[in-house]
Amino acid sequence: MSEVPAFSAETPIRVFLLDDHEVVRRGLHDLLDGEPDIDVVGEAASAEQALTRGPALRPHVAVLDIRLPDSDGITVCRELRSRMPELACLMLTSFDDEDALLDAIMAGAAGYVLKQIKGSDLVSAVRTVATGQSMLDPATTARLLQSVRHPEAAQPAEDERLGVLSDRERAVLELIGEGLTNRQIGKKLYLSEKTVKNHISRLLSKLGVERRVQAAVIAAQFRGHEDPPR
Repeated sequence: MSEVPAFSAETPIRVFLLDDHEVVRRGLHDLLDGEPDIDVVGEAASAEQALTRGPALRPHVAVLDIRLPDSDGITVCRELRSRMPELACLMLTSFDDEDALLDAIMAGAAGYVLKQIKGSDLVSAVRTVATGQSMLDPATTARLLQSVRHPEAAQPAEDERLGVLSDRERAVLELIGEGLTNRQIGKKLYLSEKTVKNHISRLLSKLGVERRVQAAVIAAQFRGHEDPPR
């Protein structure tokens, strides 16, 4: 069992900020950097900047805006955590959006807070996720996952739904279910990221779903049927 990190003024929590609004970034920077045990080590205004700068700075916590002009914070969370598994991502948004919360859970985020949060509560949230704890309410998480796994409308059997997929699309779906990023899927299957995106677009259409997280749940259900308990 790994030891819970102890942070202090001598060994502060290293925080990376991602928000496309400069005023918001400046406010977050001043708020967090003013704490003796927190050090803001870098900032980004776009997903591209975050993925370029973030890994080199080795932060303990990344505070990520969900809505970005060139991508979204959930994709950034998934990509950063694929390179830095120990990174705690705290998603920051103006909207109380259940779809975004579910996507954040699937991407491995440690927390999800609204921008209306009090400054002191945000500081507490950063400290909480830095020590490996989750800011995601267990009851809310369970309810959201249950609603996706057991929608009210009747669905065809899993083998029938997956029967429309090619072998390659099934392989991609299985890796989506394991939480891999497009880059990781490409490496596993020796495909370019663009080809992976094309496969994902087609399999989503064939499965009759719109979002990656829904495909991940289908993949998880299929694995459950394929691997009954011994």
